[in-house]
Amino acid sequence: MKGSLIVIVFFCVGCIMGVFNKFQFDTHTVSMYILYALMLQVGISIGSNKNLKAIISHLHPKMLLIPLGTITGTLLFSALASILLSQWSVFDCMAVGSGFAYYSLSSILITQFKEPTIGIQLATELGTIALLTNIFREMMALLGTPLIKKYFGKLAPISAAGVNSMDVLLPSISRYSGKEMIPIAILHGILIDISVPVFVSFFCNL
Repeated sequence: MKGSLIVIVFFCVGCIMGVFNKFQFDTHTVSMYILYALMLQVGISIGSNKNLKAIISHLHPKMLLIPLGTITGTLLFSALASILLSQWSVFDCMAVGSGFAYYSLSSILITQFKEPTIGIQLATELGTIALLTNIFREMMALLGTPLIKKYFGKLAPISAAGVNSMDVLLPSISRYSGKEMIPIAILHGILIDISVPVFVSFFCNL
């Protein structure tokens, strides 16, 4: 939760800086470099995972049903959200949901991909919605793990965590769902992590 709060603080500081326009630079170029750095970080985090080889060697086809269920459920309810958010299309809402709690990467990707078609103001607004939505998902999963496990089963916290099942939420998943869920949670997080840029870019271009 501390990390999420820090992100919110930096976001608010950025908004204040933008309002007073104190920094004169090409925000598009800067954000692209930030995006490149984030993509590099994704690759490093996946490649340096000590459990990666062990997980791959013990892969079972049934384990893939969990990330598949996470993706399907998230996109389905994101599409339903477009009924309430009439300003945004069903594909915009699905792009937001495609962050799967990866708020930093998804918000930047959405802003970059949508800017050419809807303009910088609306693209930034949609990116902000993605940022807050995915932060809330992480915080709800973090705080609600005991209840999620109690009412929906031991696999539910993994799905609710999204990409964070392999890092931030892993201790909670281990504690409430059992240590035997750790390999599944890590594999789930890695696959969801890889899927974020794929789904976000796909729905942003529809």
